[in-house]
Amino acid sequence: METALTRLVGVRHPIVQTGMGWVAGPRLVSATANAGALGVLASATMTTDRLREAIREVRSRTDAPFGVNLRADAADAGDRVRIMIEEGVRVASFALAPSPELIAELKEAGLVVIPSIGARRHAEKVAAWGADAVIVQGGEGGGHTGEVATTVLLPQVVDAVRIPVVAAGGFFDGRGLVAALAYGAAGVAMGTRFLLTSDSTVPDAVKARYLAATVKDVTVTTAVDGLPHRMLRTELVDGLEHSGRARALLHAVRRAAGFRKLSGLTWPQMVRDGLALKHGKELSWSQVLLAANTPMLLRAAMVDGRTDLGVMASGQVAGVIEDLPSCAELVEGVMAQAEEIIGELTRGGASMRA
Repeated sequence: METALTRLVGVRHPIVQTGMGWVAGPRLVSATANAGALGVLASATMTTDRLREAIREVRSRTDAPFGVNLRADAADAGDRVRIMIEEGVRVASFALAPSPELIAELKEAGLVVIPSIGARRHAEKVAAWGADAVIVQGGEGGGHTGEVATTVLLPQVVDAVRIPVVAAGGFFDGRGLVAALAYGAAGVAMGTRFLLTSDSTVPDAVKARYLAATVKDVTVTTAVDGLPHRMLRTELVDGLEHSGRARALLHAVRRAAGFRKLSGLTWPQMVRDGLALKHGKELSWSQVLLAANTPMLLRAAMVDGRTDLGVMASGQVAGVIEDLPSCAELVEGVMAQAEEIIGELTRGGASMRA
């Protein structure tokens, strides 16, 4: 299936696996790429040395295009960009809008720049700055999220910009892909659906927790870092929502110390990264520190398997996913279903059932 997205990044299918911290590592990214979709490596939870190693590991596993996701506001964003350029990465993906200068630097080096956005005005801004495409995440998506549903946000953005738009938030099968294409999108991006595959390195016990979740078990909370964050309801979430400021600060300092050791960041850099996420909101010091070291909260669940201590970012689709296919099986199934539905619609709506 050829779309503006497949032509832009050189993949066979209009599907993107999002850059999830501690989840989107070399194994998942290469499996996605080999399945014909765009795998995106999550770099925010890696040191710069590990990022270079991870890019080379993906290259050793696949010849297909793939991307790297990074935070444009990170203290070492420039170093990470240089590594991506030196290692010949095809796509640069951003969770926060990169500056016009950063977009220009990446494009001059031949990379495709695809920021993720959650509002029409942000899409218009990055398009004007030279972004090649945008990923539009509606409120159903996991992690930091907005309030506008994908079905409302997506057509707004499609009408506002003249670059390929990739729909994210609430997608997990071929029906969703067809719906996104009908809205004018060039493809879909999926996070939780790829997390719940056999190629994902997330511990089995954690995957089981996701599979057991109902739609009502996926919540949005501001208790972690002061920003709306969609995740599974866990003991940690309940604890943070009912903790006083002193206890929350102690918890944040302990987590921050662990992340500082892993990332190599200094305390001032961590605080600066945390403050960068405020976006004009009033945050307590515990929330600033938690914002800076949310990767450690994710790591507790996604790497260590501690569902009681970690953050389990999740899209609402976790409540309807029931299996763990390989990436190849997932992509093949999504495309087969999408093509079947398109064929039925072309033949006069034969897919409509009483």
